Amino acid sequence: MSQLRLGIVQTNSGIDPAANAEMLVAAIAELATGGAQLVLTPEMSGLLDRDRTRIMTNVRAEDDDVVLAAVRAAAKRHGVWVELGSLAISVGEDRLANRSFMIDAQGEIRARYDKIHLFDVDLPTGERHRESATYRPGAEAVVVDTPWARLGLAICYDLRFAGLFAALANAGAQLLTVPAAFTRPTGKAHWHALLRARAIETGSFVVAAAQTGEHQDGRATYGHSLVIDPWGEVLLDMGEAAGTAICDIDLGAVTDTRARIPALVHARPFTLVPA
Repeated sequence: MSQLRLGIVQTNSGIDPAANAEMLVAAIAELATGGAQLVLTPEMSGLLDRDRTRIMTNVRAEDDDVVLAAVRAAAKRHGVWVELGSLAISVGEDRLANRSFMIDAQGEIRARYDKIHLFDVDLPTGERHRESATYRPGAEAVVVDTPWARLGLAICYDLRFAGLFAALANAGAQLLTVPAAFTRPTGKAHWHALLRARAIETGSFVVAAAQTGEHQDGRATYGHSLVIDPWGEVLLDMGEAAGTAICDIDLGAVTDTRARIPALVHARPFTLVPA
């Protein structure tokens, strides 16, 4: 089955999980009505908050997370698959995981992925981010089979690590997902270029559902949720407004593109020799 209708959710998530859950459920219903078969949401869809004290009072273990429960119920109700871009999930010892979930049309969790690369940076604008102060990094790359294709899972800052995407593609992934909450400075400079590069390098579709706008916790995110084909062409750019969008893709383009430029096959080991 090479044709796939994607539903993309671009959100302005806040600090109230219940309100975020309500928004996601409504978006899934809207996209399912539009014929979406696979719905994708951004990073931190359930709770976007950089106040460590406050976020620790709102997060729950996976079995008790209200957003996860609501999205699983919506997926089953509407008969769609959902990649819940990520949630902040309590994993004990005062630590969280930034965890993505692939949920099938029966509401069952088919795969989980914990963000490997954590965003610890000081930007020229004065913004300072220390994701590792709250989150525990993942250690395993994840691919998951769906009725349409094998998907490779990544989250936000993972985008800057090309080796991860090569590994996912070499494991059979035809579609790579990058839910994100990119900052505005880094988004303006690098978002489109990096996502197009990952698509071109691997000959894969890349889908990146993104947070956007001014958030309750004071941060601002870039938006511009994208769908990019294996040749690097942008099929969908949602700009800066929160909302939903539909994008149809033909997964046969992966086979065609990889046949034209078989870079994954041509990759060779090498030894670095100092001059």
